[in-house]
Parts: sequence; C-alpha cells; structure tokens
Amino acid sequence: MKTTPLTEIHRALGARMAEFAGYEMPISYAGIREEHLAVRHAVGVFDVSHMGEFIVKGPEALKLVQRVTSNNAAKLAPGRVQYSCLPNEEGGIVDDLLVYRLFDDQCAEGEEAFMLVVNASNIEKDFAHIQRYNNFDTRLIDISDQSGLLAVQGPRATEALQTLTDVPLADIAYYHFVKGRMAGIDNVLISATGYTGAGGFELYVANEELPALWEAVMEAGKPYGIEPAGLGARDTLRLEKGYCLYGHEIDDKTSPIEAGLSWITKLKKGDFVGREAILRVKEEGTQQQLVGFKTEGKRVPRQGYTLLDESGQAIGRVTSGTLSPSLNMPIGMGYVPPAFAKSGTAIQIDLGRKQVAAEVVELPFV
Repeated sequence: MKTTPLTEIHRALGARMAEFAGYEMPISYAGIREEHLAVRHAVGVFDVSHMGEFIVKGPEALKLVQRVTSNNAAKLAPGRVQYSCLPNEEGGIVDDLLVYRLFDDQCAEGEEAFMLVVNASNIEKDFAHIQRYNNFDTRLIDISDQSGLLAVQGPRATEALQTLTDVPLADIAYYHFVKGRMAGIDNVLISATGYTGAGGFELYVANEELPALWEAVMEAGKPYGIEPAGLGARDTLRLEKGYCLYGHEIDDKTSPIEAGLSWITKLKKGDFVGREAILRVKEEGTQQQLVGFKTEGKRVPRQGYTLLDESGQAIGRVTSGTLSPSLNMPIGMGYVPPAFAKSGTAIQIDLGRKQVAAEVVELPFV
C-alpha cells in the first residue's frame, strides 16, 4: 500500500486510517461530522496527495488536451483552471479531472503546457488512455509520485493562509491559480479550487516540502478554528453540493449528459473522443438522469440501494448517500428515468427489510 509524505503525521494525530485507491489515507480524526462542520463554517485541511498529476507539454499540447477532454481548453488563458472529463469512444466517462493552463515561463519557446489533475484510483488508466491518442508533437509526463497536495477549504481559509504569504490571495479568482512563496517555500502552486463547495485553495508542492507546509498551515489556522479533515468529510461535503464522485455517480458507462455534466461537454468545439456517442444521447434523450433526494427518518441510503416509484416498482439506483451534517437528515443522489426527475417527485428507497419514503429535490442540497 502506498503512503503520502504526511502518513506519520496523520497517525500521530490519531487519524483513523484506511486503504483508498491503493493509498493508506486518513478517513477521519475527531469525527466526520466535526470535520465537515469545521470546513463549512471555518477552515479545514485535507491531505489529497494521492491525486494524480500529468504534465502535457509541447508545441501541440493544446491539440492533445482538446482531443481527450470534453470541455473547451482553448478558452483557457495561462493561470486558468477548468473542470472537465475524459470521455471514451462509447461516450462514457474514463475520469473527471481539472485542466490547468500553465504559464509561458514554464514552457520552452514555441511550447504550450498544461497540468491534468486526475483521481487517484484512475492514474494508470488515465495515463494509458491519454497516451493512446497522443499522436501529436507533445509529451505526456506523470509527476504524481513527486507531487504533494493540500486542500485548505472553508470560509476562513483565505484569512488563515494569508498570514503565510505575500501573494494577495483574495485577488485570485475562482478557478484561477498563481505560483508564489508560502510558508517559506518557493514555487507553491496556489489554486482557488476545491471539491467541498466551501471555498478555499489547493496547494501543490514537491513531496519533500509537504510536511513543512502542513505544519505551517495548521499553526496559521489555529486562530481561525482549523481542523485536519479526512476523506470521510471530503465525501459528505461534496455530496451536500451535488458533486459527482467517480465510481459512484460517474464511470466508464455513464454519459456526461445523464450525469448533469452537459456544461463541461462542449460539442461545438470540434472533434474529441466520444463526441458522436455523446451527441446521440443529447439528441435522442437520456434513459436515466442523476437527481438528488432527501428521505424521512434517519436511515441512510447507500450506494446500490434500489429506488422505487410509489407503487413499489424499481425505477433506479442510489449512487451516494449520507446523513448530512449541515441539514441533519439523510440525503443522496441516484439515477431515475426523466419522468421521475422533477423536483418534488415522491419516490421510495428499498432498504432491504423495509422501504422508506423520499423526495426528489434540487441540487445542491446546501
């Protein structure tokens, strides 16, 4: 099992550790609810160094990125970030990812450079998939094992981190990034991104710099109520915002149109992998649609549970569910036919020995 440069720190903090995507990762420290609420109302810090990073560099780097991703990377200026996905030929999703357009000083003359940030469980698969289409004058470089990544998230993240840098963090627009000095470390990539919906930054450094950065962030965050947060809270936070998680809401057989990801699928940008298959789904209509729902009682709907109509007929499946720490009620997402996707539609969830009433609601939950 792989580890991150912070594994011993997590253990010393009493984190509950478990395997995730081949890595030993912290699931929680004080508890998922406490960590979740710290991020929603103050600031929390996640070790997400298990994520994958690829550099795409060369005279035709943009052409390769445009070929393999669904969004329009041609719209990215240096210092901009874009959420996108990697479709396959059948129109399913190989992975979702972030696309960074790197600054010109990170390229040789005549070259372009991008960084692709992919899910930890898909690093090898994604690299092979992109390389399969790399018939351009471009190099694809996997830097995952050399890269450390902290997600400092929450409404007080900017205040806490500003004490560590002269970079004016409040001036970094959402889905933009800069490189600067932070906590005495040069060339930190400071990105106004994250997957919690709580605001904040993601900080990329070399592995050897990560422990010092973690300690500095934790110390700077003390006056602002900082808490270390694990993957458990990361999951509940993204679910409250209705964000897809690979292996749950999206996979190799899911169309981005079904998953509500039409907004990152630019069919007019030109040819890209899976375009024709995705276009057919858009033109013919989907057989299923991703929705959010809330339930009565305290039983949490889990991935794989069957969704039923009011007469008890199976209509779909749960993809994610949790007891929302912000709302103190069970919430979830799942796929249903379009006829059942309207907000306010009454459905049921088969819990095995009993069924519980649920209602389709608008996303996000909070």
